[in-house]
Amino acid sequence: MLQVGNGSRQVWQFATGNGEVSLNTQARLPLADPLPARLVTKDWRALWRKKLNIAWLPAEQVFLRVADLPNCDPAELRSMVELQLEKISPLPVNQIVWSFETIPGSSADLQTVIVIIVERSLVEDFLGKLEGDGYLADRIELELLHQLLATPVAGDDVWVFVSPAESKTVCLVAWWCAGRLKNLNVLNVPAGEAGAAAMNDQLTKIAWAGELEGWLTAAPGWHLAADDATAAVWEPALREWAGRGIELHPLRSPHELAGLSARRAARSETQVNLLPSEFAARYQQQFIDRLWMRGLAGLILVYLAGVVVYFAALEVLKIQKSKVEKQVTALSGAYTNALQLKARIDVLQQQIGLRYAALDCWKITSEKLPAELTLTSFTFARGNKLTLRGNAPA
Repeated sequence: MLQVGNGSRQVWQFATGNGEVSLNTQARLPLADPLPARLVTKDWRALWRKKLNIAWLPAEQVFLRVADLPNCDPAELRSMVELQLEKISPLPVNQIVWSFETIPGSSADLQTVIVIIVERSLVEDFLGKLEGDGYLADRIELELLHQLLATPVAGDDVWVFVSPAESKTVCLVAWWCAGRLKNLNVLNVPAGEAGAAAMNDQLTKIAWAGELEGWLTAAPGWHLAADDATAAVWEPALREWAGRGIELHPLRSPHELAGLSARRAARSETQVNLLPSEFAARYQQQFIDRLWMRGLAGLILVYLAGVVVYFAALEVLKIQKSKVEKQVTALSGAYTNALQLKARIDVLQQQIGLRYAALDCWKITSEKLPAELTLTSFTFARGNKLTLRGNAPA
């Protein structure tokens, strides 16, 4: 939830769970400071943990109208309100952004709706400033509207909600007759006593219009919702104009209104959204593109990390190979000498073995040679060839 003031911005973060809404974080930041990215930016976790960014539009340039429409299916209500825009809008329909809110107090045949109308250029400028701060809103609402909806009304009453500022005061005036809302106006008046006098002039015009239209038939009760300092200035002037006592009420704080707005949004109890459809589509596409780009960047980083690990492991193996080659070079001389010695020993062992084999052959020959034969020569060659020569009688 984001509220933009004259010199600062207020940010609230709420969490939902088990049907309840709880406050996680709140912060007040100067206009020059950036908004906390962890609070306002959506990441890949928003795919399964839905995140809703709500911004409050300043009410100075907002027009509010009350319309009584026949009871119908909720899906058809927007079309019915759209048919009334030409009649109730103070600006050309193609130059406005509008939304509506259904309020209690409807009869069996009629239902009362509040139509919110804002000049499109003002909404686009407001969204441009939010985009510059990195805040992509999903909903645009009115703070004053939550003040009104949170107020219980039973009879013929006029409620005046006063939000003071440094240079001017924003007032929301709601006229109720028999428990039904009949007129609603956002008035911009000067600050201080001059604003109270200007308010009286505006109330006179609204009362005349109500008498002409026929909905103001009796003297209503008067209620003033403001802080103590503002009530001290406005209550005497308002009491003098009304000619009767004024019941004072504390103005709900922005913190209370933020919690109320979060609960109504989490429970889908509100229909107000002044965000143009083309901005919503563009923000959704930017979110998807950002996820794709971040995913692609993550894959590239993983690939680069793998390449770095591969080359690092390759360098380690090269170092180990170099060490082994050095060891082989150092041992090659001793290894060659060992092979030569082993070959000499094998030759000597073979020679010794052949000598014993020749002696064995000589022994067997002397034992097996017949007596009538005379042996003159004995040859034993290469361990596998025996040659005997000698004389024998004819």
